[in-house]
Amino acid sequence: MKKYWLPILMMLVLNNISLLGKSQNKDEQAIRDILNHQIKSWNSGQMDAFMEGYWKNDSLVFIGSNGPTYGYAKTLANYKKNYPDVNYMGTLAFEIIQIRPLNSDHYFVIGKWHLSRKVGDAGGVYTLLFKKIQGKWNIIADHSS
Repeated sequence: MKKYWLPILMMLVLNNISLLGKSQNKDEQAIRDILNHQIKSWNSGQMDAFMEGYWKNDSLVFIGSNGPTYGYAKTLANYKKNYPDVNYMGTLAFEIIQIRPLNSDHYFVIGKWHLSRKVGDAGGVYTLLFKKIQGKWNIIADHSS
């Protein structure tokens, strides 16, 4: 009877690993979709739509060259101040270097950003912390430099 347990146990373990991989792939794709939506929104001059990927909460943290900014409203206000029109917004491109699950509700993303603009190109690197809140992925922390 013992010899039958090992194959059954192996099947259960492999099935769970397979399901975990599918879940991670689905979550990773959802995060990629958010980033693609941000690019399209930015390049259309739609700052409010770009911000849809961020957590609408006072605990959102954005860390830039001037240090941390807390809160969705303040982050949006800073974006609008620093990129007042399409000339300053330019054309955004992301290069995703790594998307890594930390657990079932958190992902860590590393990438590069680039703006092609008439007022001068800009670019740098970013790290994002995504959290699944009420079934939806949100950027809860953004460090861009």
